[in-house]
Amino acid sequence: MENVRFLEGKKVYLRPIEAADTNWYFSTLYDKETRRLTGTQRHHTREQIASYIEAKSQDSSSVLLLIATCSDDAPIGDIAIQDIDTMNRNANIRIALTDGSQNKGYGTEALQLMLEYGFGVLNLHRIELNVFSYNHRAVRVYEKVGFKQEGVQREALFYNHEYHDSILMSILEDEYKVIKQKLATKDS
Repeated sequence: MENVRFLEGKKVYLRPIEAADTNWYFSTLYDKETRRLTGTQRHHTREQIASYIEAKSQDSSSVLLLIATCSDDAPIGDIAIQDIDTMNRNANIRIALTDGSQNKGYGTEALQLMLEYGFGVLNLHRIELNVFSYNHRAVRVYEKVGFKQEGVQREALFYNHEYHDSILMSILEDEYKVIKQKLATKDS
């Protein structure tokens, strides 16, 4: 059966995560580098992951999608817009790529697809994220797609016997439109 391509770019597409993805999702949660970059500390069982996927499919305050490569349908990560506040038109975004999928433009394209969905379909005004200070590569990607640093939550994460800062970044609807226009002009 062919995978649904909910949001599609040149390199990656985003699709709903399904119960059949449970084992893949479970294994990615135990990749050492992915855990470090996302600050994941808790352990999870396959049953908990299956329940999480099921709950997210029913949660109207979030959109959880799997990131797959267009060339071979391989799952390489997940992305979510969550904590959607329709009254204030705000939300949070998060992304995680599997080790070996970084530095190929996949994360940048997945973020652009999800921002287009967030601002263009969900009618959001502001989308924020948190990134840990040691994840320099992610900070560069977020800045590249238009996020601006708003502040630093000092020593917000205790990971591997050390405290780390969490950087709060956001992008506003009007800022996104400017970036989108520049990209469209560049591609013409």
